[in-house]
Amino acid sequence: MSLIWVCGVDEAGRGPLVGAVVAGAVVLDPQHPIEGLRDSKKLTAARREYLYDQIMEKAKAWGVGEASPVEIDAINILQATMLAMRRAIEDLSTRLGSWPDKALIDGNRCPELPIAAEAIIKGDAKEPAISAASIVAKVTRDRQMMALHERHPEYGFAQHMGYPTEAHFAALKQYGVCDQHRRSFSPVRKVLESLTN
Repeated sequence: MSLIWVCGVDEAGRGPLVGAVVAGAVVLDPQHPIEGLRDSKKLTAARREYLYDQIMEKAKAWGVGEASPVEIDAINILQATMLAMRRAIEDLSTRLGSWPDKALIDGNRCPELPIAAEAIIKGDAKEPAISAASIVAKVTRDRQMMALHERHPEYGFAQHMGYPTEAHFAALKQYGVCDQHRRSFSPVRKVLESLTN
């Protein structure tokens, strides 16, 4: 009998005002267990990096997908998240050599997929494969934010990762909007409107 491959799927970056929304998809390998998998938000940055490397090395397959700020503005953040998740599973499928048999999605809804899918609320705390996917998504997105910080240090992305903090609002008011800001998000839209008035 062939093995059944179940992938966990989670996203990072729905709430920030800048950058892509990133999804991870992971099929764990029971022959190579990874100790310490949990919701990426409950881990330190150093621990996430360590587990990210473990996942790259030991998982049966993994994938990453994203939707850009332009796509987020065009179709809204929920639909962009679903798109990123589907792209992550497609990326995983390329590495796995076929679609997984089932996808476990963190949250309360599933993207449209050609395979069985189950939405699990707080799945990143319940399912190790979703925990792994949350780590892949979070580390990937944090690295993107660090790279964006190199290009635009004035916004402080290395500190707040693009989330709507007081420091981020202050930088938006002082410097305006950069090319990676999500123009459909209210705080960014308000800055743009203030420039045109």
